[in-house]
Order: sequence, then C-alpha cells, then structure tokens
Amino acid sequence: MNTTSVSRLGGHALIEALVAQGVARVYGVPGESYLAALDGFSQFADQIKFVVTRQEGGAAYMAEAEGKLTGRPGVCFVTRGPGATNACIGVHTAFQDSTPMVLLVGDVAQDARDREAFQEIDFVGMFTPLVKRVERIDDAARIPEYVQRAFATALNGRPGPVVLILPEDMLTRPTAAPVLPRVEAVRAGANPQDVRAAIALLKKAKKPLVILGGGGWTAAAAGDIRRFAQAWQVPVGCAFRFQDLFDNRDPLYAGDVGLGIGAGLATAVRESDALFVIGARMGEATSGGYTLIPVGTPRPGLVHVHADPEELNRVYSAAVATCAGMPAWAAALAAEAAPATCTWGDWTHTVTDAFRTHGNADAARRKMPGDIDMFTVIQAVSQGLPDNVVCTNGAGNFATWLHRFHKLPGFDGGHRHQLAPTNGSMGYGVPAGVAAALASGRPVFTIAGDGDFLMNGQELATATAEGVKTVVLLLNNGMYGTIRMHQEREFPGRVSGSGLRNPDFCLLAQGFGYHAERVTQTAAFAGAWERAWAHPGGALIELMLDPEVITPKLTLQEIREAAQR
Repeated sequence: MNTTSVSRLGGHALIEALVAQGVARVYGVPGESYLAALDGFSQFADQIKFVVTRQEGGAAYMAEAEGKLTGRPGVCFVTRGPGATNACIGVHTAFQDSTPMVLLVGDVAQDARDREAFQEIDFVGMFTPLVKRVERIDDAARIPEYVQRAFATALNGRPGPVVLILPEDMLTRPTAAPVLPRVEAVRAGANPQDVRAAIALLKKAKKPLVILGGGGWTAAAAGDIRRFAQAWQVPVGCAFRFQDLFDNRDPLYAGDVGLGIGAGLATAVRESDALFVIGARMGEATSGGYTLIPVGTPRPGLVHVHADPEELNRVYSAAVATCAGMPAWAAALAAEAAPATCTWGDWTHTVTDAFRTHGNADAARRKMPGDIDMFTVIQAVSQGLPDNVVCTNGAGNFATWLHRFHKLPGFDGGHRHQLAPTNGSMGYGVPAGVAAALASGRPVFTIAGDGDFLMNGQELATATAEGVKTVVLLLNNGMYGTIRMHQEREFPGRVSGSGLRNPDFCLLAQGFGYHAERVTQTAAFAGAWERAWAHPGGALIELMLDPEVITPKLTLQEIREAAQR
C-alpha cells in the first residue's frame, strides 16, 4: 500500500484508495473509459477483485446489496453513457433504501467535455436527485481525497449513494498522492433531553408501539432495541423490507409495517399513543399511503428518531423529533429502567396476537385454484431455510409469500437476513443473492417471479463464474402479477400489457450452469427443494402457479368480482 510519495497512474491510485477503505470487491462491466483502473485491479489482484457482471443494472444491485448486508459502501464501476444509465436503477434503490454505496463512472476525456462527445452525459445533472453527492475528479492528485470523502458521505447521517465521475485521461496521469486512511461512520449521539421526553411519553402511554427501519443499524443496536422492548414489554413492528431488524420469532414482534399490512397492526399504528419510529423515514409504504398517520395534524405521542435532520418533521409533526444514530439511541433506550409493572399488557398481547394470526400460513390457509398449494410450499421453505440464510427478492406479488409467512431471525444475532428493495424495483433478487453469497459466504435463498427474474436473471452467469451458490424459487404465473391485480381492481375484466410469454426457465438456468427443476404438483416440491440445497452449485426451482393465485387472501376472479359490485 502506497503511503508515501510514489508516482503511479491515477487509475492505480484509485484502486489503492478503495483498498484502504476496506473494499474487497467492485462490481461492474468493463469499459474503455477506465482501462487504467482495470489495470489497477490487475496490479492489486491480491487485495481487491473486479467482479465481472453481465449488465450494469445487475452490478449496481450487487453493490447496493453488499452495502445493505455489511454496512460499508458497496462499490460499482461502470463506463460512461449506457453503462451509467443502466446503473441508475441500483443507485435509486440505494437512495430510497438508505444504503451506503459508491458508484464510479468512467467518463470522456477532459479535452472532449461539453461537446456531446461519444457517450457523454451531464452526470451532475443526471445523478443529483438520486444521490447524496456527485463529484467529478479532474486532478489525479486529489483521487484519495475524493474517495475518502465519498465513503464518509455514503456512511454518515442517513446512509446513501455517492457518485464519482472519472475522466479517462485523468486516470492515465501519474500522481504521487499518498493513500488516505479508512473512514468510519460518524453517528450523532442521543440527546438526553429527548430520551427523557420520549420515556415520559412512554410511561403515560396505554398503547405504545415501536417501528424500526432505515439504515445505519448495527447488530449491537438491534440487540439494545430488543432488550428495551423486552424490559418494557412494548410490541415492535418493522418498516417495509426491514423485517430482520427484530427477530420475527420474538413474542413481541408485531409484523411488517408496509404494503399488505395486517389489519390488526394497521389499527395499532392508528391508535398508538406512544409511537416510537426509530430509523424509518415514515414514507408512503410505512404510513399506509400516508393514511395510518394523518398528515398535517400533530401527533401528540409520536417520537421520530432519524439520522438525517431533514427527515424530521418533513411530513409528520412529532412530539419528539431527534437526530441520532441508531446505536446511540438504542443504547440510551436500553439503559432506561423499566417499571415493575406495565399498564399496557393487554394491548401488547392484542397487537402481537394479530400478527401471529396474520403471519401464520395455517391460519390463513384456504383452497386456491391450480395444482400448487402455496401455503404448503411456503411452510416447507420457511422450515427448510438455514438459520443463517440471506433471503433476497425483487418486486412483485410473489414476495408476499415470503414476507408474510417466513419468520426472519433478528439482526441482533450478528447478521442481516433480508435484502429487498423498498423502492419496489424489479430484478433485484438474483443479483442481490449473488452479492450476498460473495460478501458473506452464507446460504442464499432468492424468491422471484417470472417477470422479475428476466430483468436480471443473466446474473446467474456471474454466480457460476464466481463459484458461489444461490437457490432460486421462481414463481411462474405467466404475467406481471402485481399490475394484473391492479388492473382487475381499477378496470375489471380489461387486461392490457400484463401478460407474458415466457422461455423455458429450466433450460435457461441450466445454460448458466444451474441445476434446475420444474414443479407442477405440490407433492413434488419437497423432493425438488431437498435436491436444490444438496446440489453443490446453484439451483433453480420453477413453480408453475395458477394465474388466479395472486395473493394469499384473494384470487384474481375475487378481485374482479369485488370491483364490479
């Protein structure tokens, strides 16, 4: 590692700077705009690897997934023009999911700038609404400075993506700039006055509820929140696709405060007189489309804790709005002595009992059309997943089965278990699974729909090339199911644009080196599931699902008939 004034190419200095920040992998598609940096990966191959993906959207999702899983910025490297535009989807996901990420973009040479050169784009204008910071490095001597600042920005406050633009000729210039040291996240402390005010609200409450979400969590912080909840016997819900912040098997877990929220939990959010929202932005999904908590009316019992002061009182007026890092606030709550007895025991039981009914496949079981019983399948999946598994998915109604009926372990056990896009981005699950396998070495399970899978299914090739295993359950119902569901609700019987003519997914997966089986009967699933996990490499199970099976509660026909009444 260069810590003195040794001259080398700017592209090599860039790779050294990434190594200094602890980066072990960079995901991307190679481009001629950053050949000097690619040569740097070769120079430092014993310290960092360039993971070659098959499309920049997949690469950006992989970087986002690694950032979400590890808490350190995942890094993606793409070329100008088409490469950068393809990567936008992962950048947007990182922004809305509060995930630390750094996107590196090779750009046109400086003497060609502002002439609409080949593949030239105004990246500052393009990326500014999607990221925390976008900067161009025009001086090779400042590469270490910009890289260090990018990592600090991605980590501090509300975590998020940062973009660095790298002109091609800048990367080929020599520089003797020394490498700068690794940066760590700087988290705001817990204001004692705000902690006291929040605890005072809690002590007067009859219907308390905690909602966890957002970025910046650590295993220790999740553990502190769990100790606080257990001491005070407060029910805990998790924001949309942050379900692994609290052990779903804990008696105090109240469910997923997101799309398809259970009726009992929705009522609890509305009625809570001490609503502690810790880390979550209180966006559209968490607030039930801004209906569970009225907008424009102060909520007397609302405590909102967030790492970014700009999120506080942005939509909702809170009784206690405090800027703090999750570790500090969680530790402060855990240190508060609970009363000998609480007055809300019946409330807690009511809220958590509602989840145990809503999230129980047996309790929700009903006869569905077709030869596949999804209730039986999801029970087999949930029971068969290893405790240390990482579950990944993209967007679509198929994800409901996993989110609702699988009980995720908590982050306080030391690992994240859920990688899913809160921005509802399709195609995330497969590449996120590949990144999870590379970054953690743990078992990875991906659930996908047929439309979702084909958006980034090519990244099975990356998994095979890297020698990692993922198990993919693909629910094939021959359509974009979520859109079809909405069509039946809004325009019953009038279907347009949601049907799909699919390839042979098993042959496709086998072409990428995956073991693959098609299941058409419920009884055949258990054997296929066992063989998938026993196979030494990646495996895909294609489940042929009747199109009518659109949600655990309703069929398409039932949705259509309700809309026509």
